[in-house]
Amino acid sequence: MVSLAPSERRPAEPGLIKVWFRFVPREGWLPYDTEGLWATRLSRDTACVANVPILQDGVAEGDVVRFSTDDEGLHWACERVEASGNCTIRVLPVPDGPLGRSAQAVNEQLAPFGLSGESFSSELPLVAFTVPADADLGQIKALLTRGRTDGWWHFQESCITDAWRRA
Repeated sequence: MVSLAPSERRPAEPGLIKVWFRFVPREGWLPYDTEGLWATRLSRDTACVANVPILQDGVAEGDVVRFSTDDEGLHWACERVEASGNCTIRVLPVPDGPLGRSAQAVNEQLAPFGLSGESFSSELPLVAFTVPADADLGQIKALLTRGRTDGWWHFQESCITDAWRRA
């Protein structure tokens, strides 16, 4: 089992816990099988995800998840119990494209929509974005598609809604 190191992207704040997600590594993808996300505890076994997932599919910032706690005190996600309406989109700049390997350049392209993403690392500038439910989904989707067509980046729809699909 290869685990993604605990995220230090968000400092531990009162009320935040780390909830771990297990997934099956995909061929040609990063060799990890877990990701820890910060979350606000809501009850004994539920929490609201407080940061954007970089690797985990099917969950977005603001979603409520049920978890179980193991003998070592680690909280493991069991299921999503309430969707936030937010989407999670991953963007990877094309190394020889107009943005180079710059996560910052990706962020700058999406900043006019009020979006800012978290980058995996400087070696792998994969940027994950939370797209709020009330964002201009059509315009964001159009920019992502144009960027892919123009060779700026590749993108993945990691967690999307019906509103995103219709946009």
